[in-house]
Amino acid sequence: MKLLFHIPMVASLLCGTLAGAAETTIDSVVLRPMVEAEVPARQTGVLATIAVEEGAVVAEGELLASLDDRAAKLAVAKAELERAQVQAKAASELRIEYADKALEVARAEMKRSSESNEKFARSISQSQLDVERLTAEKLELERRQAEHELEIDRYELKLKENGVESARLDLELHAVKAPFAGVVALVRGRAGEWVEPGAPVVRLVAVDRLRAEGFAPAEIAATTPVGSKVKFAVGADGDAFPAAGHIEGTLRFISPEIDPITGQVRVWAEIDNSDGKFRPGQQGKLSLPEMTTAPTN
Repeated sequence: MKLLFHIPMVASLLCGTLAGAAETTIDSVVLRPMVEAEVPARQTGVLATIAVEEGAVVAEGELLASLDDRAAKLAVAKAELERAQVQAKAASELRIEYADKALEVARAEMKRSSESNEKFARSISQSQLDVERLTAEKLELERRQAEHELEIDRYELKLKENGVESARLDLELHAVKAPFAGVVALVRGRAGEWVEPGAPVVRLVAVDRLRAEGFAPAEIAATTPVGSKVKFAVGADGDAFPAAGHIEGTLRFISPEIDPITGQVRVWAEIDNSDGKFRPGQQGKLSLPEMTTAPTN
């Protein structure tokens, strides 16, 4: 039994397969850090210590350098003492208790005078009754004043607590800490130097993830979607893309702008470098898959 194939159809299927498997290789791709920072001083003062050396691997939040913070520590201690003083006043209700007792005595005296007059007419003069009544009213006002002062003390306590937090924040700002995990690429500051807020002290680079950046033909935007898997390998222009020795990555960006002179677009892919195989600044090649498929009619 013979099987007959339609030659044009077979050719069409082969073309579709080949088109779908096509790749574009970009030369002169440069590796750059995904995350990097010139870590600045956040307060004015003298650099007291540099806690790291160039090449040191640091964790997020690790101390890189510190400014002279003696005055800031004294400010924290003062703020905490002031808070403790107001806290003692705000927690004490002795003034209210004293006013309650005085008011209780005054009302009891008024009651006795009134009962005395009921039993024995005119035993207590009206002027004496007026004095006792005014005394009780005065003590009642004093009790309300004590409550008001206690409420003010509690508001002042909140202000003092904010003052403590502010002093502690100022102290914290005297420390230069790593905003992310990485490698110290450059120490710019020196102990004893005067720095202003924003002055770079340490250059920090994260090398666990790198960005392979280069320029591709503009047509790549139509044939390769962002999120596609790519391959990167170190190599000079003109070298063949190696079958082995490359590392896979993910295409993260295709510029929406085309260079009017070269007709190219800027692209970059994210490369996993957790094993430290590559270094920022290295050049190589990037292989991008083309997802288009030829018609199979």
